[in-house]
Amino acid sequence: MYGITSQLRRASSSIPTNISEGCGRNSDAEFNHFLNIALGSALETEYLLILSKDLRYIEENTFIDFDIKINSIKSKIYSLKNKLTSQ
Repeated sequence: MYGITSQLRRASSSIPTNISEGCGRNSDAEFNHFLNIALGSALETEYLLILSKDLRYIEENTFIDFDIKINSIKSKIYSLKNKLTSQ
């Protein structure tokens, strides 16, 4: 359980870290690269939440709450990526 907790913390904290780093870059293409990394971290976070639920480390209602939140974050990243690439 400790391993999953540690990995979940790293993956979830990587999301805003990569978005912040990408904001400081010189081009939309570079920013998009960091958004891709952030999206990968969001997907990793989502999987680790599913795994935690399946292993019964978290309750169903806790999983549902976190799943809604991570999917909202993923949607916002996708929207931002679309705006960057449609310019």
